[in-house]
Amino acid sequence: MRFSDLIGFAWQVVRGSRSRTFLILLAMSIGVAAVVVVSSLGEGARRYVLNQFGSLGTNLIIVLPGRSETGGINPGVVVAKTPRSLTLDDALALTRSQAIRRVAPLIVGAGDLRWGSKSRETPVLGSTAEMLDIRHMETAQGHFLPAGDPHHAQPVCVIGAKLRRELFGARQPLGEWVRIGDRRFRVIGVLAAQGESLGFNTDEIIIVPVASAQALFNTEALFRVLVEAKTRQQVPQAKADVEEIVRTRHEGERDVTVITQDAVLATFDRILTALTLAVGGIAGISLGVAGILIMNVMLISVTQRRREIGLLKALGATGAQIRAVFFTEAVMLALGGAAVGLAIGELGQWMVGQVYPDIPFSPPWWALIAAPGTAVVTSVLFSVSPARRAARLDPVMALSRR
Repeated sequence: MRFSDLIGFAWQVVRGSRSRTFLILLAMSIGVAAVVVVSSLGEGARRYVLNQFGSLGTNLIIVLPGRSETGGINPGVVVAKTPRSLTLDDALALTRSQAIRRVAPLIVGAGDLRWGSKSRETPVLGSTAEMLDIRHMETAQGHFLPAGDPHHAQPVCVIGAKLRRELFGARQPLGEWVRIGDRRFRVIGVLAAQGESLGFNTDEIIIVPVASAQALFNTEALFRVLVEAKTRQQVPQAKADVEEIVRTRHEGERDVTVITQDAVLATFDRILTALTLAVGGIAGISLGVAGILIMNVMLISVTQRRREIGLLKALGATGAQIRAVFFTEAVMLALGGAAVGLAIGELGQWMVGQVYPDIPFSPPWWALIAAPGTAVVTSVLFSVSPARRAARLDPVMALSRR
């Protein structure tokens, strides 16, 4: 039997049993679509996190107060030691490192922002002029915080794009005085619209000098210190210098946590990649269920097509050719189901993307290969038993329906 004859015969069988073909195509397409959609969700989440961290700036190092490590607890110890706070002088001391380009101390709080009769509660950030370059921000109007002595509490502020619209509308905000709590600040700049970054909307913030934030919130402690290394190659050296400088200033105590951007990205990448693979594998189980359906349908088909099989064998078809007929049918159905499933998966991915446009949903390359490949392999494997059963039929017994 020539290959073209094999394909033609299998196509006649597939077209002749429309109900059976529809059920198999449905099962296969659901399995393939599930793999595509689920893997798209996982891959989209991974890319979103990577993009969000990438927007934080390059060569970024984050210094947090307190040591994030697990230690033993001695019997009788009930109250843990409070970590020493990071101060503005600690942050400025980091500039002594030859591997560090910029340092931006950061204080975060919430305040009641008022202008005229309008007011709203908004996040307040206290920092220095270096934050603009470290965080890759841009100003749409005016200028950012002025350079100078960070200990000097200047009554100026920079507002986000959304705050500018809500408070001032079409009015020019530069030069206007706003009130945060019991203090007045003059608006000297408006940030360019940037949107959310890791769940933090920079369009809704107001930025004041770090000393002003210390006075506003009555605290000397910093929330974080953002550090930018001179080059990517110098990030490890900058991290080591940060730990050593702070340790020296804190009487030999290693009481800060230093996080590098690459380390955070690598951790998220591993977690989300593993999650995508795991969830994609779970969705792939549906392909196994589809394979079982193929086996059951084909076992029934062998009984229904006994005379057809007997006639083929009486005309000289060998057992191998009979098996090839069943395998060809299975592959043809699997490819059809995979094609429909890929189309449904792409449609589902597009619909989810319309609901969450900020997340770059797209299936990974391995899912586009693995889903159809698994469908074909599953179909062939579960067709082995029906094919062997058909190949062993005696032509005389088959033609006599015994």
